Amino acid sequence: ITTKESVLYLKSKSSLEEVLKYLEADIILIEGFKREKTFPKIVCLRKENEKTELFDGLQLCTASIFPPNTNCDFSTFNILKTEDIKKMADIVIEKSFKLPNLNCGACGYQDCYGLAQEIVQGNKTIGDCPSLEPSTLVKVNGKIISMNPFIAKIVKNTIIGLLSTLKGFAKGSIEIKIKQK
Repeated sequence: ITTKESVLYLKSKSSLEEVLKYLEADIILIEGFKREKTFPKIVCLRKENEKTELFDGLQLCTASIFPPNTNCDFSTFNILKTEDIKKMADIVIEKSFKLPNLNCGACGYQDCYGLAQEIVQGNKTIGDCPSLEPSTLVKVNGKIISMNPFIAKIVKNTIIGLLSTLKGFAKGSIEIKIKQK
């Protein structure tokens, strides 16, 4: 850690969700993670033929150093041009999102990947993920803990069950804060 930057090394293999818990930012650029299917991507092409292996339905645009001659439904940018980098940044700011990777199916898709593809295509929005707008919300140190609808229901019903036995309990919104030392 320095006054200008921090580096975090994790000795064990961690999921992207685990690593993101340590970061606070509006947008995080991630290199690699080709198998992650819960967020849109800028596909960086070194060769034209890489499209088939890298396109997974989550690409917002492509970036490369060769002139665009791809036949695709999204923008292709040359990373050596300042104006293209600015355009890519605008796309990322406008269209980026991160699904919780719970694969709960509450959105109607088998997994988060299915919903993510629909969001990238403009057919759905991030608001179509019930796990991101739960009726039961748990925060730890200000960060929301993602829960699938089944777990959220267990937490909700357990808390309501416990509180309903107390004098003064009334139906309505419940807020609980626990400070650990």
